[in-house]
Amino acid sequence: MQRTLDSVVAQSVPPTLWVIVDDGSTDGTSEMLADYAARHDWIRVVPKPDRGHRAVGPGVIEAFYAGLETVTLSDYPYLCKLDLDLDLPPRYFEILMEKMEADPRIGTCSGKPYMRRGGELVSERRGDEMSAGMTKFYRRDCFEDIGGLVREVMWDAIDCHKARAKGWRAVSWDEPDLRFEHLRPMGSSQVSIYEGRRRHGRGQYFMGSDPLYYLATCVFRMAEPPLVLGGLAMLQGYLGAWLRRARQLDDPDLIAFIRAYQRRALRVGKAKAVAEIDARMAAQNSAS
Repeated sequence: MQRTLDSVVAQSVPPTLWVIVDDGSTDGTSEMLADYAARHDWIRVVPKPDRGHRAVGPGVIEAFYAGLETVTLSDYPYLCKLDLDLDLPPRYFEILMEKMEADPRIGTCSGKPYMRRGGELVSERRGDEMSAGMTKFYRRDCFEDIGGLVREVMWDAIDCHKARAKGWRAVSWDEPDLRFEHLRPMGSSQVSIYEGRRRHGRGQYFMGSDPLYYLATCVFRMAEPPLVLGGLAMLQGYLGAWLRRARQLDDPDLIAFIRAYQRRALRVGKAKAVAEIDARMAAQNSAS
């Protein structure tokens, strides 16, 4: 947390307002946050009762909205959902805003997450067609257009798909000045990393991901630690939700959009599939 705090304080363009939600921490977090808030008048700490357990997905968005409810959103052209386990490069926010000013169709964006493994920074291999969930940067108009964030696992993919369906661009860049260190591994869990991977699979089922596309994703992730088993755990989570006929996103049109994109991506690759959507949406916007 302290590394995140220090990296945000050191930004070339720091936030006009940074709302940090303390949802029941008991490990000295509150004291540290109070100290930073006392030294920086643009930091505001919002206390929230401890829910009694970690709730990845719904809990994250619940905390986000607890902070957002204290803000007059119309006062700000941009907003960012930021986790407290990141080390950001010093020009991170400045560069994202420059890119969004240069392209008014960019609705959400981010840099790329890296994690330290064996003393070296290793990419988490996030696709260019998504903004990274741990540091979601939004144009306010896009955030409002998509109706905010779904309070479920996979909220951080659903927002990008919905933005794209509405004509916005969702993008991330792997550039030296936009690479940030993620201090916890993707898909980690308080139970085990395997449970984190299974949770991801359940989230993909909830989102309505195409089975063949998600199978390919699981195979792709088998090359990452824990080798093979991590990808199998993701597949186990998806299949388990499918067999239980678990609840899915209540938006048939968006699910159809997601599956059409995924099937196209299997044939021509994600980059070309996204480019086709962007070109089609740009043409529609020009015609209207």
